[in-house]
Amino acid sequence: MLRIGTVVLGAQDVRRAAEFWGRALGYVPRDGEPSQDWVVLVPPDGPGTPVALGRSVTPVQEHPRVHLDLYADDAAEQAAEVERLVGLGAVRVDWDSYPEDPDFVVLADPEGNRFCVIDTAHG
Repeated sequence: MLRIGTVVLGAQDVRRAAEFWGRALGYVPRDGEPSQDWVVLVPPDGPGTPVALGRSVTPVQEHPRVHLDLYADDAAEQAAEVERLVGLGAVRVDWDSYPEDPDFVVLADPEGNRFCVIDTAHG
């Protein structure tokens, strides 16, 4: 049976993307310093889904078909994490598809890749 091994994101500047995602998730490069073309980031202390960053010149999609959801335990943690991620270089996305009472905040990494921070305690 298949299983998900690694989530791969495109980046024009792999090293910049690795710096952001490493700090955002607390991950480290699996095989030493990132190259200009590729790096796999992993949790430093054991299990977790690796995130790979590969050089890409493909334009960022405003409404990507696949994206990352990062979970926060409640609204306070969600707000704190959003501010932390913005401090690391993420930007808030003016998302035109928010429902009336969203449990998520859409951000973009420094490369423009969209991701969401989810309040998992939201009703």
